Amino acid sequence: MPLGLAVRRAASLAARPAWVRRFARNRLGLLGAFGIAVFLAVGILAPYIEPRPYAEFDLAHRLVGPSTAHLLGTDQFGRDQLSRILYGARISLTVALAGTSIGTVVGMLLGALAGYIGGWVDEAVMRAMDIVLAFPQIVLAIAVAALLGPSIINVIWIIGLLIVPQFARVTRGSVIAVMGLEYVTAARTVGQHERAILFGHVLPNVLGPLVVLASLTIPNAIITEAALSFLGVGVQLPTPSWGNLLSGGNTFLLQAPWLTIFPGIAITLAVLSFNVVGDGLRDALDTSGGHE
Repeated sequence: MPLGLAVRRAASLAARPAWVRRFARNRLGLLGAFGIAVFLAVGILAPYIEPRPYAEFDLAHRLVGPSTAHLLGTDQFGRDQLSRILYGARISLTVALAGTSIGTVVGMLLGALAGYIGGWVDEAVMRAMDIVLAFPQIVLAIAVAALLGPSIINVIWIIGLLIVPQFARVTRGSVIAVMGLEYVTAARTVGQHERAILFGHVLPNVLGPLVVLASLTIPNAIITEAALSFLGVGVQLPTPSWGNLLSGGNTFLLQAPWLTIFPGIAITLAVLSFNVVGDGLRDALDTSGGHE
Protein backbone atom coordinates (compact mmCIF):
# COMPACT_ATOMS: atom_id res chain seq x y z
CA MET A 1 0.00 0.00 0.00
CA PRO A 2 1.42 3.46 -0.87
CA LEU A 3 2.67 5.38 2.15
CA GLY A 4 0.36 8.36 1.51
CA LEU A 5 -2.72 6.14 1.36
CA ALA A 6 -1.69 4.32 4.53
CA VAL A 7 -1.22 7.62 6.36
CA ARG A 8 -4.61 8.91 5.21
CA ARG A 9 -6.32 5.66 6.28
CA ALA A 10 -4.63 5.76 9.68
CA ALA A 11 -5.68 9.38 10.13
CA SER A 12 -9.25 8.51 9.17
CA LEU A 13 -9.38 5.68 11.68
CA ALA A 14 -7.90 7.87 14.39
CA ALA A 15 -10.52 10.54 13.73
CA ARG A 16 -13.40 8.15 14.39
CA PRO A 17 -14.80 8.05 17.91
CA ALA A 18 -13.66 5.05 19.93
CA TRP A 19 -17.18 3.63 20.14
CA VAL A 20 -17.49 3.69 16.33
CA ARG A 21 -14.28 1.67 16.02
CA ARG A 22 -15.50 -0.82 18.62
CA PHE A 23 -18.85 -1.20 16.87
CA ALA A 24 -17.11 -1.65 13.50
CA ARG A 25 -15.35 -4.72 14.95
CA ASN A 26 -18.65 -6.29 15.96
CA ARG A 27 -19.53 -8.46 12.96
CA LEU A 28 -22.97 -9.38 14.27
CA GLY A 29 -23.76 -5.73 14.92
CA LEU A 30 -22.65 -4.79 11.40
CA LEU A 31 -24.82 -7.58 9.99
CA GLY A 32 -27.76 -6.20 11.94
CA ALA A 33 -27.04 -2.68 10.67
CA PHE A 34 -27.02 -4.04 7.12
CA GLY A 35 -30.37 -5.73 7.78
CA ILE A 36 -31.85 -2.46 9.08
CA ALA A 37 -30.55 -0.62 6.02
CA VAL A 38 -32.18 -3.21 3.75
CA PHE A 39 -35.54 -2.96 5.52
CA LEU A 40 -35.46 0.85 5.45
CA ALA A 41 -34.54 0.85 1.77
CA VAL A 42 -37.33 -1.62 1.03
CA GLY A 43 -39.84 0.55 2.88
CA ILE A 44 -38.76 3.73 1.12
CA LEU A 45 -38.56 2.19 -2.34
CA ALA A 46 -41.66 -0.02 -2.05
CA PRO A 47 -43.63 1.89 -4.73
CA TYR A 48 -40.76 1.43 -7.18
CA ILE A 49 -39.73 -2.17 -6.53
CA GLU A 50 -43.10 -3.86 -6.02
CA PRO A 51 -43.58 -6.56 -8.66
CA ARG A 52 -47.31 -5.74 -8.90
CA PRO A 53 -49.60 -3.09 -7.38
CA TYR A 54 -50.14 -4.24 -3.80
CA ALA A 55 -53.91 -3.63 -3.92
CA GLU A 56 -54.49 -5.18 -7.37
CA PHE A 57 -57.05 -8.00 -7.31
CA ASP A 58 -56.55 -11.07 -9.51
CA LEU A 59 -59.38 -13.45 -8.61
CA ALA A 60 -58.23 -15.95 -11.23
CA HIS A 61 -55.08 -16.54 -9.15
CA ARG A 62 -56.42 -16.70 -5.60
CA LEU A 63 -54.29 -18.46 -2.97
CA VAL A 64 -51.60 -19.41 -5.47
CA GLY A 65 -48.41 -20.65 -3.81
CA PRO A 66 -44.94 -19.19 -4.41
CA SER A 67 -44.04 -19.32 -8.09
CA THR A 68 -42.07 -17.40 -10.70
CA ALA A 69 -45.12 -15.22 -11.33
CA HIS A 70 -45.70 -14.55 -7.61
CA LEU A 71 -42.51 -15.15 -5.64
CA LEU A 72 -44.29 -15.25 -2.27
CA GLY A 73 -47.68 -16.41 -3.52
CA THR A 74 -51.03 -14.60 -3.51
CA ASP A 75 -53.75 -14.01 -0.93
CA GLN A 76 -57.47 -14.78 -0.99
CA PHE A 77 -58.06 -11.92 -3.43
CA GLY A 78 -55.17 -12.77 -5.73
CA ARG A 79 -53.06 -9.88 -4.47
CA ASP A 80 -49.30 -10.36 -4.73
CA GLN A 81 -47.96 -11.21 -1.28
CA LEU A 82 -44.46 -9.89 -1.94
CA SER A 83 -45.82 -6.47 -2.86
CA ARG A 84 -47.93 -6.39 0.27
CA ILE A 85 -45.00 -7.38 2.48
CA LEU A 86 -42.88 -4.62 0.91
CA TYR A 87 -45.59 -2.07 1.68
CA GLY A 88 -46.03 -3.68 5.09
CA ALA A 89 -42.39 -2.85 5.83
CA ARG A 90 -43.10 0.76 4.93
CA ILE A 91 -46.06 0.99 7.32
CA SER A 92 -44.74 -1.15 10.18
CA LEU A 93 -41.32 0.52 10.33
CA THR A 94 -42.81 4.01 10.02
CA VAL A 95 -45.17 3.32 12.92
CA ALA A 96 -42.43 1.77 15.07
CA LEU A 97 -39.84 4.50 14.39
CA ALA A 98 -42.32 7.37 14.80
CA GLY A 99 -43.74 5.93 18.02
CA THR A 100 -40.25 5.33 19.43
CA SER A 101 -39.21 8.88 18.50
CA ILE A 102 -42.20 10.39 20.30
CA GLY A 103 -41.67 8.24 23.37
CA THR A 104 -37.95 9.00 23.41
CA VAL A 105 -38.35 12.78 23.22
CA VAL A 106 -41.21 13.01 25.72
CA GLY A 107 -39.64 10.53 28.13
CA MET A 108 -36.25 12.20 27.91
CA LEU A 109 -37.69 15.65 28.66
CA LEU A 110 -39.81 14.39 31.57
CA GLY A 111 -36.93 12.40 33.03
CA ALA A 112 -34.52 15.32 32.62
CA LEU A 113 -36.88 17.72 34.39
CA ALA A 114 -37.55 15.20 37.17
CA GLY A 115 -33.87 14.52 37.78
CA TYR A 116 -32.71 18.12 37.41
CA ILE A 117 -35.42 19.92 39.39
CA GLY A 118 -36.15 17.20 41.93
CA GLY A 119 -38.66 17.74 44.71
CA TRP A 120 -42.37 17.57 43.94
CA VAL A 121 -41.69 17.62 40.18
CA ASP A 122 -39.59 14.46 40.47
CA GLU A 123 -42.20 12.82 42.66
CA ALA A 124 -45.11 13.69 40.37
CA VAL A 125 -43.36 12.55 37.18
CA MET A 126 -42.12 9.29 38.63
CA ARG A 127 -45.48 8.38 40.16
CA ALA A 128 -47.17 9.02 36.82
CA MET A 129 -44.63 6.74 35.16
CA ASP A 130 -45.27 4.08 37.81
CA ILE A 131 -48.99 4.20 37.02
CA VAL A 132 -48.32 3.53 33.33
CA LEU A 133 -45.87 0.75 34.17
CA ALA A 134 -48.37 -0.87 36.54
CA PHE A 135 -50.43 -2.10 33.56
CA PRO A 136 -49.23 -4.92 31.30
CA GLN A 137 -48.12 -3.17 28.10
CA ILE A 138 -50.24 -5.13 25.64
CA VAL A 139 -53.36 -4.80 27.83
CA LEU A 140 -52.85 -1.04 28.12
CA ALA A 141 -52.20 -0.79 24.37
CA ILE A 142 -55.41 -2.68 23.51
CA ALA A 143 -57.45 -0.59 25.96
CA VAL A 144 -56.17 2.72 24.60
CA ALA A 145 -56.57 1.53 21.00
CA ALA A 146 -60.17 0.53 21.71
CA LEU A 147 -60.78 3.94 23.28
CA LEU A 148 -59.17 6.01 20.50
CA GLY A 149 -60.19 3.82 17.60
CA PRO A 150 -58.00 1.94 15.09
CA SER A 151 -55.74 4.09 12.89
CA ILE A 152 -52.07 4.47 12.04
CA ILE A 153 -51.78 7.77 13.96
CA ASN A 154 -53.36 6.30 17.08
CA VAL A 155 -51.01 3.30 17.00
CA ILE A 156 -48.03 5.69 16.83
CA TRP A 157 -49.27 7.58 19.90
CA ILE A 158 -49.97 4.35 21.77
CA ILE A 159 -46.45 3.08 21.15
CA GLY A 160 -45.07 6.44 22.27
CA LEU A 161 -47.12 6.26 25.48
CA LEU A 162 -45.81 2.79 26.29
CA ILE A 163 -42.21 3.88 25.74
CA VAL A 164 -42.25 7.14 27.73
CA PRO A 165 -41.79 5.59 31.23
CA GLN A 166 -38.68 3.64 30.22
CA PHE A 167 -36.92 6.71 28.86
CA ALA A 168 -38.10 8.91 31.71
CA ARG A 169 -36.63 6.58 34.33
CA VAL A 170 -33.33 6.02 32.51
CA THR A 171 -32.92 9.75 31.79
CA ARG A 172 -33.72 10.70 35.38
CA GLY A 173 -31.12 8.30 36.78
CA SER A 174 -28.48 9.45 34.29
CA VAL A 175 -29.18 13.13 34.98
CA ILE A 176 -28.90 12.64 38.74
CA ALA A 177 -25.54 10.89 38.21
CA VAL A 178 -24.22 13.67 35.95
CA MET A 179 -25.41 16.47 38.27
CA GLY A 180 -22.67 15.67 40.76
CA LEU A 181 -19.80 15.92 38.26
CA GLU A 182 -17.29 18.76 38.26
CA TYR A 183 -18.19 20.39 34.96
CA VAL A 184 -21.80 20.93 36.08
CA THR A 185 -20.58 22.51 39.32
CA ALA A 186 -18.16 24.68 37.34
CA ALA A 187 -20.94 25.82 34.99
CA ARG A 188 -23.05 26.89 37.95
CA THR A 189 -20.09 28.61 39.55
CA VAL A 190 -19.54 30.85 36.53
CA GLY A 191 -23.22 31.77 36.56
CA GLN A 192 -24.62 29.88 33.58
CA HIS A 193 -28.41 29.76 33.29
CA GLU A 194 -30.03 26.56 34.54
CA ARG A 195 -31.59 25.91 31.12
CA ALA A 196 -28.18 26.24 29.46
CA ILE A 197 -26.67 23.82 31.97
CA LEU A 198 -29.44 21.26 31.44
CA PHE A 199 -29.50 21.34 27.65
CA GLY A 200 -25.86 22.26 27.04
CA HIS A 201 -24.02 20.14 29.60
CA VAL A 202 -26.27 17.56 31.24
CA LEU A 203 -28.41 16.12 28.43
CA PRO A 204 -25.56 15.73 25.87
CA ASN A 205 -23.72 13.58 28.39
CA VAL A 206 -26.60 11.18 29.03
CA LEU A 207 -27.42 10.45 25.38
CA GLY A 208 -25.34 7.26 25.22
CA PRO A 209 -27.67 5.08 27.33
CA LEU A 210 -30.69 6.62 25.59
CA VAL A 211 -29.37 5.71 22.13
CA VAL A 212 -28.88 2.12 23.23
CA LEU A 213 -32.33 2.03 24.86
CA ALA A 214 -33.94 3.43 21.69
CA SER A 215 -32.29 0.78 19.50
CA LEU A 216 -33.52 -1.95 21.86
CA THR A 217 -37.01 -0.42 22.11
CA ILE A 218 -37.74 -0.32 18.37
CA PRO A 219 -38.12 -4.14 18.18
CA ASN A 220 -40.77 -3.98 20.91
CA ALA A 221 -42.51 -1.21 18.96
CA ILE A 222 -42.56 -3.41 15.83
CA ILE A 223 -44.06 -6.28 17.82
CA THR A 224 -46.62 -3.97 19.48
CA GLU A 225 -47.79 -2.66 16.11
CA ALA A 226 -48.01 -6.21 14.77
CA ALA A 227 -49.99 -7.37 17.80
CA LEU A 228 -52.47 -4.47 17.64
CA SER A 229 -52.96 -4.87 13.89
CA PHE A 230 -53.31 -8.64 14.26
CA LEU A 231 -56.08 -8.09 16.82
CA GLY A 232 -57.85 -5.60 14.56
CA VAL A 233 -57.26 -2.46 16.66
CA GLY A 234 -54.17 -1.22 14.81
CA VAL A 235 -53.48 -0.52 11.15
CA GLN A 236 -56.61 -1.29 9.17
CA LEU A 237 -56.97 -3.01 5.83
CA PRO A 238 -56.66 -2.38 2.93
CA THR A 239 -53.46 -0.63 4.14
CA PRO A 240 -51.00 -3.52 4.59
CA SER A 241 -48.86 -3.91 7.66
CA TRP A 242 -47.02 -7.00 8.83
CA GLY A 243 -49.52 -7.42 11.67
CA ASN A 244 -52.69 -7.35 9.61
CA LEU A 245 -51.05 -9.54 6.96
CA LEU A 246 -50.58 -12.14 9.69
CA SER A 247 -54.18 -11.67 10.74
CA GLY A 248 -55.47 -12.04 7.20
CA GLY A 249 -53.44 -15.19 6.61
CA ASN A 250 -54.52 -16.76 9.89
CA THR A 251 -57.83 -17.81 8.35
CA PHE A 252 -56.01 -19.75 5.62
CA LEU A 253 -53.23 -21.14 7.79
CA LEU A 254 -53.61 -24.74 6.55
CA GLN A 255 -54.69 -23.93 3.01
CA ALA A 256 -52.14 -21.19 2.32
CA PRO A 257 -49.43 -21.16 5.04
CA TRP A 258 -47.25 -18.73 3.05
CA LEU A 259 -49.67 -15.93 4.00
CA THR A 260 -48.45 -16.13 7.60
CA ILE A 261 -44.96 -17.60 7.17
CA PHE A 262 -43.48 -14.76 5.11
CA PRO A 263 -44.83 -11.81 7.15
CA GLY A 264 -43.68 -13.69 10.26
CA ILE A 265 -40.19 -14.06 8.80
CA ALA A 266 -40.13 -10.34 7.97
CA ILE A 267 -41.06 -9.41 11.55
CA THR A 268 -38.50 -11.84 12.97
CA LEU A 269 -35.64 -10.56 10.80
CA ALA A 270 -36.46 -6.89 11.49
CA VAL A 271 -36.67 -7.45 15.25
CA LEU A 272 -33.46 -9.50 15.22
CA SER A 273 -31.61 -6.81 13.22
CA PHE A 274 -32.53 -4.04 15.66
CA ASN A 275 -31.74 -6.25 18.66
CA VAL A 276 -28.22 -7.14 17.54
CA VAL A 277 -27.50 -3.51 16.64
CA GLY A 278 -28.70 -2.49 20.10
CA ASP A 279 -26.46 -5.09 21.72
CA GLY A 280 -23.54 -3.90 19.58
CA LEU A 281 -24.11 -0.26 20.53
CA ARG A 282 -24.38 -1.20 24.20
CA ASP A 283 -21.04 -3.01 24.06
CA ALA A 284 -19.40 -0.23 22.02
CA LEU A 285 -20.53 2.53 24.39
CA ASP A 286 -19.59 0.57 27.52
CA THR A 287 -16.12 1.64 28.56
CA SER A 288 -16.12 -0.27 31.84
CA GLY A 289 -14.68 -3.40 30.30
CA GLY A 290 -11.31 -1.99 29.41
CA HIS A 291 -11.99 -1.18 25.74
CA GLU A 292 -9.72 1.21 23.95
